[in-house]
Amino acid sequence: MNLSLPSLEAILTRIPTLTVGVVGDLFLDRYLDIDARLTEPSLETGLDAYQVVGVRPHPGAAGTVINNLIALGVQEVKAFAVIGDDGEGYELRMALANLKRVDARGILAWPGRRTPTYTKPMLQEAGRPPRELNRLDIKNRTPLPGAAEDEIIRLVAEAWPNLDALVVLDQVSEAECGAVTSRVREQLTTLAQADPRKVALADSRERICLFHAMWLKPNRRECVRAVGGTDTGPDSVRAAATVLARRAGRPLFCTCGEEGIYVVEPDGGTVRETLVPGVKLDGPIDPVGAGDSVSAALTCAIAAGASGIDAAAFANIVASITIQQIGTTGTASPEQIRRRWQEG
Repeated sequence: MNLSLPSLEAILTRIPTLTVGVVGDLFLDRYLDIDARLTEPSLETGLDAYQVVGVRPHPGAAGTVINNLIALGVQEVKAFAVIGDDGEGYELRMALANLKRVDARGILAWPGRRTPTYTKPMLQEAGRPPRELNRLDIKNRTPLPGAAEDEIIRLVAEAWPNLDALVVLDQVSEAECGAVTSRVREQLTTLAQADPRKVALADSRERICLFHAMWLKPNRRECVRAVGGTDTGPDSVRAAATVLARRAGRPLFCTCGEEGIYVVEPDGGTVRETLVPGVKLDGPIDPVGAGDSVSAALTCAIAAGASGIDAAAFANIVASITIQQIGTTGTASPEQIRRRWQEG
């Protein structure tokens, strides 16, 4: 491990004092557990009719970040998002309520919007780990109404003085159709520029290059694509990460799978670059949600006063725990983190 025990304990001791905001695309992850032994033919079509024996609703996308923040032990999460006034929205709110310590007053049920939902059929076959079948997605493919943008901007600005950190999760690929529109992003940048000591970390699938004055957390594909490249080799990733960090004026954490996290820290006219190695694991892994667990861990560690290198090492430990939880978006508790560190 690249993280000393005193540094680890300093982070874990500070986390329970933190209030963290999460703004962005809040999804419902609905897992359908299917028992392969019960499959029967449909009388109408003759196709296999899979039999669902369990339904597991979880907050997804920005909700996965929230899940991980709560598991890490933060004092409170304040959530800001736009969902639909529909059945999926009800399930999502109930799943959030089960987490405790989540202030959901900033989650807006907006007329005419659908609650973004990933429905994940998980086929359970004897002697094999659960296997995810084709996912079914519900997303909004029309722009977010201006009135909803106004309300998100107002709510985040009101909460900002009382936040220790903010995570921005721009999940929706379709431009202007998610919660983090151009106007919302512009106002978040204004807040971050006015208070540079406060942690504001951005994660975006398609638009990481448009975030400024915030810590950035792309993966290597997102990093290279953001500067117009396609090659995800080490040299290309380093070059792209340096460009993005300089533009943002804040440190960048590029996740590189089992290799670890590449940290780029601009400091005046110079840039410090460090690859923080990942935790080596044996056995099956499930990387779904790993990036969100890294976002939560980085945010907590930086807000707790850790250096960029220590924050990345802490995030690697957290991710090594979450990816070993098969068939679900995992989380890591302080007890699990301490055990993993001891395994070293």
